[in-house]
Amino acid sequence: MATPPPFSRYEFFIAWRYLRARRAEGGVSVMTWISFLGIALAVAALIATLAVRSGFRYEFVGTILGANPHVSIYDQAEVDEAGRVDRTLENYTEIAEAVRVLPGVAHAAAVVRGQVMASHQGRNAGVEVIGIAPEDLARVPLVAEPEVARGDIARFDEGVAIGSGVARELGLDIGDRVRLISPDGARTAFGTSPRVSAYEVVYIFQVGRWDIDRVRVYMPFSEAQTYFNRDGVADEIEVMLDDPEEVGGMVLPILRAAGDEVSLWTWRDSSGAFLQALQMEDNIMFVILSILVLIATMNIVSGLIMLVKNKSRDIGVLRTVGLTEGAVLRVFFICGSAIGVAGTLAGVALGCAFAIWIDPIFDFVNWIAGGGVWDPSVRFLSSLPARLEWGDVLSAVSLSLGLSFLVTIFPARRAARMNPVEALRYE
Repeated sequence: MATPPPFSRYEFFIAWRYLRARRAEGGVSVMTWISFLGIALAVAALIATLAVRSGFRYEFVGTILGANPHVSIYDQAEVDEAGRVDRTLENYTEIAEAVRVLPGVAHAAAVVRGQVMASHQGRNAGVEVIGIAPEDLARVPLVAEPEVARGDIARFDEGVAIGSGVARELGLDIGDRVRLISPDGARTAFGTSPRVSAYEVVYIFQVGRWDIDRVRVYMPFSEAQTYFNRDGVADEIEVMLDDPEEVGGMVLPILRAAGDEVSLWTWRDSSGAFLQALQMEDNIMFVILSILVLIATMNIVSGLIMLVKNKSRDIGVLRTVGLTEGAVLRVFFICGSAIGVAGTLAGVALGCAFAIWIDPIFDFVNWIAGGGVWDPSVRFLSSLPARLEWGDVLSAVSLSLGLSFLVTIFPARRAARMNPVEALRYE
């Protein structure tokens, strides 16, 4: 008579009968249901954390790359007669043209930068002014196509564009005039006097990052040259790449095109510490939540041990009628694995639902807490992000199923090695 192959239909039938049996019949215990819920909640927490982690990195890098240059070109530092460090570029047009034609470079634009005081109806705020040509501003992705926009960016040459945080701080709206006060103003025979100019607000943008929306003001390039005493020069050249992740390989070509008298600063140089901190936090959170999944799967051991004890008589009978040790092992392995698979699937559903509907869930939590749960000034982002990636879901599922299958082997082996004579001695 041929021996049935492993994981035959009857093995699944016996395991299913054990899982369906009531507690009074020696079936699934309360501990097993606790195992199921523990695995489901642990997997859901792991997927939700991975989704928020991916969302943080995606949003953070997206706002960096969408509203800031991928590479900044500066002149070598020089000290003028007054002892001030000068890094302005005189041949900025030639450098921008030489860099713009490089393969992998999407755009290059000369800009003027300065920090000033903005004022409107008695309210003041420190802002960063960036002088840029209108056609170049239209090539800044998150400013040209922000989360929220008011006004018309096509009228940029008639006034200034400001972040939504600046507008909220100063009470500005489209058509209002904002006063910009610079301490480095007009130079006279009696010294340098502050420069005060008023500009119409023609465009208000919100990119979703607090340190941009709250401080940034864009001004036409020629007007900024006059306002900051940069006639005929630029402070830097902003370079946008086709693939920002490959910025390391573009440093040398840009240096060769720009000349030996310049220095470069990439987006990884300015934000690398944030990315490293995020990566470290990601790794730590994954390890911690993996331990939670391990603890939840360990409950399967307790449930199966109780099931094996309750079913010792059945094991003896099955062994007596010809069931092999391997078959008994597979029966209880199927019981434990079924709990792990069911808990994992439930956890995947809960975790994915949390990532998909995170906005209404977070709004509800914020309402329960009375508001103020999320502070954009600390986290730099205007809302809690979540990005569901199948690689993260697959890693969570693999971890949960792997641990569930592993811990199930030990109580299943105990059941398989049970002596049928000992199991039936007192029956």
